[in-house]
Amino acid sequence: MANLFELSKPRSRDAHILRGSVGAQLFVPEGSQLFDIDEALADTLARAWQGEDDGTSEILVSLGLDPNAGACQEKPVDVRTRALSLAVAQSCNLGCGYCYAQGGTFGSSAKGMDIRTALAAVDLLLAETHPGERANLAYLGGEPLAGRDVMHASANYAAEKAAERGIKLGFSITTNGTLISERDIDLFDRLGFAVTISLDGIGSVHDRLRSFKGGSGSYDRILARIAPLLERQGRCQVSARVTVTPENLALEDTLDHFVAMGFHTVGFSPMLSAPNSMHEMQQDHLASMLEQMVACGRAFERKTLAGERYPFANLLNALREIHKGTHRPYPCGAGAGYLGVSADGELGACHRFVGEPDAVLGTVADGVDRVRQADWLSARHVHAQTGCPDCWARYLCAGGCHHETLHRGRPACDFIRGWLHYAITAYGRLSKANPSLFADCVR
Repeated sequence: MANLFELSKPRSRDAHILRGSVGAQLFVPEGSQLFDIDEALADTLARAWQGEDDGTSEILVSLGLDPNAGACQEKPVDVRTRALSLAVAQSCNLGCGYCYAQGGTFGSSAKGMDIRTALAAVDLLLAETHPGERANLAYLGGEPLAGRDVMHASANYAAEKAAERGIKLGFSITTNGTLISERDIDLFDRLGFAVTISLDGIGSVHDRLRSFKGGSGSYDRILARIAPLLERQGRCQVSARVTVTPENLALEDTLDHFVAMGFHTVGFSPMLSAPNSMHEMQQDHLASMLEQMVACGRAFERKTLAGERYPFANLLNALREIHKGTHRPYPCGAGAGYLGVSADGELGACHRFVGEPDAVLGTVADGVDRVRQADWLSARHVHAQTGCPDCWARYLCAGGCHHETLHRGRPACDFIRGWLHYAITAYGRLSKANPSLFADCVR
């Protein structure tokens, strides 16, 4: 997959050329614009990149395109809290070696959120959301179902208060699945939760990475607990999230297996920053992962054109963003509209920053510290990141996960660019093979 690394290498900050079976394409980062072009123009741009001075900007201007429109210059103006994640349990019954939360405790003693803190967090979220707007309340940990009673009480309270105010409130939870009960499934179904189950492979592969703290495997236990949840998918949707380490790189088999189990979507995420470096992905691992991801993507293309649904979340999301022309200065809402609430009521930049003083942006009791928030967002803007301003993928990637880059830097840039390069070419093939297909294939 070194070839894809090379093909996606930045050669100009103003444009990127992609060549494939459907011809040449021009991607312009400003506005994430994608155009079909002829080979002559592709050759002209390629020659411009070989010179000492990059003449891409002048060529784009001659075509009526503005490579410097400044669409992603400013920090977000509306920083009202629109999504919160509650660490209702800073503890976990699993002992995953790569866990960023260090066994669920975030490097501290195990603790749980009390109901007063949880309800105050809900009140803060709803107070900053106007009637008719959407908001989201998420539960993470640790293992959030270790704080089941607080989760249930706060979710029911939030649903009632949101309905009174005319707010469209969504709910989500990321869980290891070992503690799911019928009571939980009833809640997920009634409130329409988006449920994400952490599964890192099939059988023994998963068990090596995600064992109970006593050392026994968790895979069979998880499958038994989630079986009734998968059967009852209706208002709630159940997805699988696979954290990819050097030990579980067989992505094609994993994807097919989990799709057959009935998950709504299946997605992969490389482990880039772990307490133990043996679990972190290095360049050769990322090259192998990209090869597997592309193979999954090719399967998605074949099945989609054959009229089959193949819920490969990474490609579904990429196609959706490419189709929308997404361009953004931040990779997510962390630190702006999305904050994480610790068991003690601190407001962190996201759920990963629990217990990290530099990313505390206020408290549930006192609200968001707008000065600290503004400073944090200024420092995390994609234009402030080393190497990002000269990368063609900057407004699709937006600099990568804040937590990962602050803790390890950017070891995955070649992987991300290679994946986006493939995804753009896949978009071109799918949209040309059947112009009416695209809306259906990203539903």
